[in-house]
Amino acid sequence: MKVLHLDTNHPLIIQQFETLGFQNEEDYTSSKEEVLQKIDHYDGLIIRSRFSLDKAFLEKATKLQFIGRLGAGLENIDTDYANSKGIFLAAAPEGNRNAVGEHALGMLLSLFNKLNKADKEVRSGTWDREGNRGIELDGKTVGIIGYGNMGKAFAKKLRGFDVEVICYDILGGLGDEDARQVGIMELQQKSEVLSLHVPQTQTTMGMINSGFINGFQNPFWLLNTARGKCVITEDLVMALQSSQILGAGLDVLEYEKSSFEEMFVGNQIPSALQYLINAENVLLSPHVAGWTVQSKIKLAQTIVDKIKKKFC
Repeated sequence: MKVLHLDTNHPLIIQQFETLGFQNEEDYTSSKEEVLQKIDHYDGLIIRSRFSLDKAFLEKATKLQFIGRLGAGLENIDTDYANSKGIFLAAAPEGNRNAVGEHALGMLLSLFNKLNKADKEVRSGTWDREGNRGIELDGKTVGIIGYGNMGKAFAKKLRGFDVEVICYDILGGLGDEDARQVGIMELQQKSEVLSLHVPQTQTTMGMINSGFINGFQNPFWLLNTARGKCVITEDLVMALQSSQILGAGLDVLEYEKSSFEEMFVGNQIPSALQYLINAENVLLSPHVAGWTVQSKIKLAQTIVDKIKKKFC
């Protein structure tokens, strides 16, 4: 098989593909249009998020047998069309689920203990103990939306705390010893912390909006290590201003990649984003929850294992 690699990944994926007899070609700089001119030469494709693989792209990939995406989801691929062509699709949520679970927990504990705020103050010469008095996680009810690989990993990390963990998912029968599955109404009635672990779909885009937020009985803390477009930023800001949301840990934003950086260069930062940047009860990171040294290895190995199982 001839395989085209469009994003840099851990070298083990190329090394192990060579062992399997695959012919690897690396192209990390060509434009999508340039790749389109040669995609019909390849049996396999390895990608992260460099560009979308839409129907027009896949129509040109006449020999393609598999696509491996080193990430949790396949939202940048027209999966319906790929499946209709018999293309095997492999994502790797198993590879970075532990990293995501740890990152979500780290954000939550940092918010509860005001670590980000306290660190900045101490560095600037302010010693404010009372202003940085934290709260404890024990005794809280943690709600998880999306109980797949990532949701389960976060629930597992909560085992050492005296908390009730409940989960909601569109699929039934997913609850386990780490989380009790509930309906959306019970989730909104009980949750004091809400963590998102859903893929980006037409159903999940914009799901965290004013109507949904106002349906919660208690003010709550929000964690999003899933996809930025699942949260309407302006609605989140209004909830933070009204204290319906007590604080937020956001690894993902509506404004990501080049659009995010361009806003700072051109001083065109939306008011909602500016609020998040200035808010002491908001913690931001650049979509790195699943981006650890170890997960880079695990992601690559997961893709190799899935393709090897299917084709060798």
